[in-house]
Amino acid sequence: MSIGIVLIILAAALLHAIWNTVVKAATDRTVTLGLVALGHVIPGALMVVVLPLPEVESLPYLAGSTVVHFGYFYMLNQAYRHGDLSVVYPIARGVVPALVALWAVIFAGEHLPTQAWFGIAVIAIGIQMSSWSVLRQGVGRASLVFALGTGFCISIYSLVDGLGVRVSGNILSYWAWHSVLHIFLVGFVALRRGTQLLALPLRTWVVGIAGGMVSMTAYGLVLYAKNFAPLGVVSALRETSVIFAAMIGFLFLGEGNPLRRLLAAVMMAVGVTMIALSS
Repeated sequence: MSIGIVLIILAAALLHAIWNTVVKAATDRTVTLGLVALGHVIPGALMVVVLPLPEVESLPYLAGSTVVHFGYFYMLNQAYRHGDLSVVYPIARGVVPALVALWAVIFAGEHLPTQAWFGIAVIAIGIQMSSWSVLRQGVGRASLVFALGTGFCISIYSLVDGLGVRVSGNILSYWAWHSVLHIFLVGFVALRRGTQLLALPLRTWVVGIAGGMVSMTAYGLVLYAKNFAPLGVVSALRETSVIFAAMIGFLFLGEGNPLRRLLAAVMMAVGVTMIALSS
């Protein structure tokens, strides 16, 4: 895999950690997630006007990804209600490489070498380290369940979109329509929390929508990379975002236990690096 693709995925990892911080720092995360989704829809709508339609073979993947993303946003919102960014984020992202690698073997015929599976084991140990306090507390168990649910949804849409973009005929078109379909999440939040949305100050709208544009950019970079590298490897490199999230959680959100969480994040980064270097 070229250094250019590696750098693209690392940039996506940093952007992903940033927009998750926007959601975690919000006072009303459900409404903020709606604004983040709107940040996908607005640029996506502008893009679909000028881009050709993706190939018809990719449409079922777009539909499936939309449904799974809905579950992802729900799980993510619930996870952040119960746990710190530096705990939730490493768990949710840390389980993804193993699941994506498994789904890629089953559904895409992609196989990872032994070194990659050792990397996955290192990630699993890192997860246990980062979530030790979670496992010991009642409210922490809820955080763990929703974080794992978030990771499961990520693994499913990673597979679905990886396969979909490869048959789309146009990466930008798939990306644009993928973003526009976030309108269903926007509509759901508007129906449930429309009054709160209208009452938000302009700054909150700007921050939320900007966070969505960051999220959209991050995912566009990942979609591009999936055309040039195995799905399991792309997913593994993307999980270096756990390091960025741990640092952001400590430096900007004042979340405790920085040493343990940072060590866990570094350990998971070692695991994903082993996976990347094995390809």
